[in-house]
This record gives sequence, C-alpha cells and structure tokens, in this order.
Amino acid sequence: MGGHPLMAPRRICVFCGSSMGFDPRYADEARALGALLASRGIGLVYGGASVGTMGVVADAALAAGGEVIGVIPEALGSVEIAHAGLTELHVVADMHQRKAKMAALSDGFLALPGGAGTLEELFEVWTWAQLGLHEKPIGLVDVGGYYAPLLKFADHMVSEGFLSAGYRDMLSIDSDASVLLDAFADYVPPPRPKWAK
Repeated sequence: MGGHPLMAPRRICVFCGSSMGFDPRYADEARALGALLASRGIGLVYGGASVGTMGVVADAALAAGGEVIGVIPEALGSVEIAHAGLTELHVVADMHQRKAKMAALSDGFLALPGGAGTLEELFEVWTWAQLGLHEKPIGLVDVGGYYAPLLKFADHMVSEGFLSAGYRDMLSIDSDASVLLDAFADYVPPPRPKWAK
C-alpha cells in the first residue's frame, strides 16, 4: 500500500465554516479558493450550505464556471440553508453519511479556517488516512496563522508518543492554496497504514 504519487485531483473536498469568522481574510481566502479550483478545472465538494465561508467558496467556484457538489444532512437543510444553485446537491440522512459521501466524491481534502465541525471533519479524514482507509492528501489553508496552534498541538502529540512523526506529516500546510494543490499532484501516501503487519 502506498508509494505511488496520485494524479492531479479531479475534485477536492473543502472543509470550512458555517460562520464567516471575524477576520475578513477568512472570506477572502474562501472566495479565492473557489475561483482557484474552478480555474484549474477541479470540482469542489463541500457541505452544501449557502451560509458562512461554505457559501462563499461555493459561490466563487460557481461564478467562475466550476463544478460544485454539496452534501447536506436532512436535519441541516433548513438550519444551514441548503444552497439552491449547485451543480449537484446530495441530501443524506445524517452527519456520518455526509462525511462518507464527501470523502467518496473527492481526491483530496483542504481545510479552510472553521470551528468544531471543520476540525471534526479534518480529524476524521486524517485518522482514516492513518488507518490506510484512503490514500488522499490533506492540506490546511493557513490563513493568518489560524492553524499554527493546531500544528503545535500535533507536534505535542508526537513528542508525547501518541502520534508518529510520519502521521503528523500527512497534514500539509501553507497559506497559499495553490501551493497545496501543486503538492497534492505529487503526494505519496506513507507505505504502511497504522496497525499493518
């Protein structure tokens, strides 16, 4: 398992917020990422909402002529206000199905700044990668140093013996999403999943 670089991704799953955050750079970067994906012919897969930076990234990709696929649970369709103008909208039963569907549709994952839900999605795909359940790259778009405390904590997990350095290195980080996308095309997954004999 592992050892071969992936092809350039056709679709990228973006984890981001149902809020805008206080810093206007968060929305600016979401807008730039949506346009960037469309300009490269990469489809956007995301949580399907029209609010927060989720709505911003989707609107920007659509405005630039990109493919945008949303996945939203029935219970959140009204709360998060499902986006009405997407290329495709999948309405699923619950959060578990949402994450599984988003992952299945995607060739890699990018996390913009977000809250607990964004981190929960990020940590799940990171864990799945450690277990060898997928070999897809994972990147953090580090707007204004937003993810620096998380990376410091990941280093702490390594130093305390709860995370191997190789699994820490599964998370790529850059303030420039185009750098992350370039790296995705050359991503080589670790040769052994966790617990492999």
